[in-house]
Amino acid sequence: MCPECRALIDRDVSPCPLCGARIRSSRSQARILGGLLPLPSTASSAIVAATIALYALSWFLTQKSAEPGEVTSLGEIDGRVLIRLGAKFGPLIMAGEWWRLVTPIFLHAGLLHIGMNLWCLFDLGPTVESLFSTSKFIFFYFITGVIGFVFSFVWSPYGTSIGASGAILGLIGVLLGATYHHGTIGREYRSQLWRWLILIAVLGLFSATDNAAHLGGLVSGAVLGHFVPEGEPSTRATENAWNILAMISIMIIAASFALMALQMNRPLG
Repeated sequence: MCPECRALIDRDVSPCPLCGARIRSSRSQARILGGLLPLPSTASSAIVAATIALYALSWFLTQKSAEPGEVTSLGEIDGRVLIRLGAKFGPLIMAGEWWRLVTPIFLHAGLLHIGMNLWCLFDLGPTVESLFSTSKFIFFYFITGVIGFVFSFVWSPYGTSIGASGAILGLIGVLLGATYHHGTIGREYRSQLWRWLILIAVLGLFSATDNAAHLGGLVSGAVLGHFVPEGEPSTRATENAWNILAMISIMIIAASFALMALQMNRPLG
């Protein structure tokens, strides 16, 4: 990606064929390391921190709720704890707990689960945030994650599900949608994204995967990526609109976890 005009270009191309900016090799090296170390991006880092904090809380509650002498798997979270913390659980959603379509985006069932999703987020989050804007990224992550769990609820109304993978697939969808505006360079980048999808699909063969949530996130993300203009908002009015959407997203997330906290100790049965 060109650091000046934000065009999707090959990492080895210099200068940028669209704006003429010279691309330093350090940029390429930083992008290559993107899968290991997150590039500076406020919203992506905040989501990672919140996800890790909730995983730590769920692990603590799992250990606390274990029966004396009970052996718990390393890093595995008890299903009852996840439901109390806001997992997508169909019967409770039908009882009015709509916020269970929001809170599960930040919950994970074990070390492998959270590790894979954060690895993807480290790589994809800063890319989407820099290609579009921070406010657009926040809205994209929120809305594709929620739509993913709406798909999951419709497909399996009595099932339980958690994880950021719907939102992760949403980010891949956003980038896929955006590549159709970039000709040959877009096709090259699109092939890289398809490799991500193949990797996620293969890994899903070895674990319980919420394919409906993945589909909902991917499709909604692709629509957003295709129709939402890249870069920072071009006018003050559109900038304000995206800032409002991002703030509403944050407020809904905060309200959802507040409702979860109020009902956390309520008997489930």
